[in-house]
Amino acid sequence: METIAPAAILNVNNINTQFKTLTPNPNKIQIQLPLHRPECKPPKPIRIKTATKKSKPKPVATTSDILYLLDSLKLPIPLDIYTSLIKECTELGDPLKAIELHEHIRRSRIHLSLPLINRLLLMCASCGCFEHARQLFDEMSMRDFNSWAVVIGGSVENGAYNEAIKLFIRMLHDKDLENVGENQMGFSVPGIIICVFRACIYIEDFEFGRQVHAWLWKMGYSKNTALSSFLISFYGKLKYSEGAQSVFEQVCCPNTAVWTSWIVTCCNDNNFVDVINVFKEMGREGVRKNGYTFSSTIKACGKMGDVDCGRQIHANVMKLGLESDGFVQCSLVDFYGKCGILSDATKTFEIGRNKRNGACWNAMLTNYMQHGLYIEAIKVFYEMKIAGFKPCESVFNEAMSVCGNRVSEDNMDELKLM
Repeated sequence: METIAPAAILNVNNINTQFKTLTPNPNKIQIQLPLHRPECKPPKPIRIKTATKKSKPKPVATTSDILYLLDSLKLPIPLDIYTSLIKECTELGDPLKAIELHEHIRRSRIHLSLPLINRLLLMCASCGCFEHARQLFDEMSMRDFNSWAVVIGGSVENGAYNEAIKLFIRMLHDKDLENVGENQMGFSVPGIIICVFRACIYIEDFEFGRQVHAWLWKMGYSKNTALSSFLISFYGKLKYSEGAQSVFEQVCCPNTAVWTSWIVTCCNDNNFVDVINVFKEMGREGVRKNGYTFSSTIKACGKMGDVDCGRQIHANVMKLGLESDGFVQCSLVDFYGKCGILSDATKTFEIGRNKRNGACWNAMLTNYMQHGLYIEAIKVFYEMKIAGFKPCESVFNEAMSVCGNRVSEDNMDELKLM
């Protein structure tokens, strides 16, 4: 029989004495603390995000819907509804909607005021329904400057330059302009004159343009800066620089447009030294320059091969933040290419990648070909195709002749497909 160690035997007496000491003493004050149930916050519900459905575009009522609804209800259409529909059709430029609205107004036989007829006339011309606009114009019993401006401008936009000049002559006979001052002619009369000068440029009618200029002097309209700017361009494009200079010198306070027109005229007339002088004088007068001003001046520097002057103008361009301007970028690429600084031309070409125009692509392509970098020229061809541009015919023919013997036939076939 195994013996148990004394330490392992439970001492019952010791346990009883320990329990006795734990019993509360009735003579001592006892403080009982209230029992608190632990706060149990319910868990936040899990929200499963469902895929949001793309909201379908709300159907928009068209002009046809509104006209059909009002006709079916046999309700007369008020003038304010017609005015809103005319404005909407003018902004959309939908010819079918414009013709439908025009015919509906005809059938309604509602009396239209002259401003509303002019809006209807502008709607037809803006939507490409110039025949309807001309028919409406001929049926008008009363016309103002806005009426003439729409039909003359529409004639020029549609290539009817001789018809625009005939309409202008009719206007002079139908409207007494001698009683109208410069403050009363608003924007319509300068717009009419500019359209007439555009027509004279396209058909190269120099004599009639001079007669219109003389009429401007007689009527006192020659002080208008917009007309002065276009007069300079008119004389410059028809190779009469003396007339352009005369107009420029007679302007009291030439603005940016007048200065730029004179610079462009000097550049087109190959007076490159005068371009630089006029540009510097413009800076001394404190007149703000724009992209057209810088592009023509940089072009003059490239023609003269004046690298220092071109770099100074480039610095001014960077200071004004116009380096990414499409016209300025094109002129800089062409300038550095003509001066043989192809590295700077490439750097300038890479700036404003999203704002390149077709002329800038052609300028860079010409630079690569003239410097014998035919592989880079082929790459530019491909990049132009991706960007949605095509090389002009002269540059493309030059590329075919210069690069034809230096690239594979497959590459040339791909270029022809462009």
